[in-house]
Amino acid sequence: MLTLTAAQTAWALASGGAVGFALALVGGGGSILAVPTLLYLVGLADTHLAIGTSALAVSVNAFANLAMHARQQPVKWRCAAVYAASGVLGAAIGSTLGKLVDGRQLLLFFAAAMVAVGIAMLRPKAAGGNPDVQLNARILPKLAILGLLTGLASGFFGIGGGFLVVPGLMAGSGMPMLNAVAASLLSVGSFGFTTAANYALTGQVHWIAAGWFIAGGLLGGFLGLRMAARAARRKGLLNRIFAGLIFVVASYIVWRAL
Repeated sequence: MLTLTAAQTAWALASGGAVGFALALVGGGGSILAVPTLLYLVGLADTHLAIGTSALAVSVNAFANLAMHARQQPVKWRCAAVYAASGVLGAAIGSTLGKLVDGRQLLLFFAAAMVAVGIAMLRPKAAGGNPDVQLNARILPKLAILGLLTGLASGFFGIGGGFLVVPGLMAGSGMPMLNAVAASLLSVGSFGFTTAANYALTGQVHWIAAGWFIAGGLLGGFLGLRMAARAARRKGLLNRIFAGLIFVVASYIVWRAL
């Protein structure tokens, strides 16, 4: 059985808390730090083990956040379900491909994905859309294709993919950003669960580390949500600061990998 030292347990709890806190404040993109913290702070020795563990933690936290969002605002369940269902297939394919890639090369790909997330966080986000949109024959194929592609990327990199899912849902259905954020959590949770299950089949999930990371993430998310309303007016500044942190971590990953 994989075990953790007392120091590793503390780092897993603290890292999960930091990621959960960041997710509550900045939204999509926060979970991109899960893999680096599991590798370089918690000390998991293998890239694939960190990705499988991260995917499980991201999945649980996403479903927990979905439950909270669903009580506060309507979720476009049919649109969300189509996107998530096709994305699950993509995540299964992507995670299978990811397991075949050498760990050092996969880290370099992951660093490139981090840069993409950072750039996406710096771009202004349109909030318009049709709040009354319903699933129909015109919308369904667009959601299915975009969901498949997003799930493929999510599974390959072992990330939640919220920064891709939100604009994908908006582009595919025309729903407003507020609805897309809530609906995206179903996909993020489903993609993460699929990726984690695929990695678990080959013993590449550290269950104990995931448990402490999830516990920290739930606590950090709760504290972050309490601060989110007060920080809303500084959301742009928070995004810029967090994007800068992502660029720094991506540079560190490249330095370590090379």
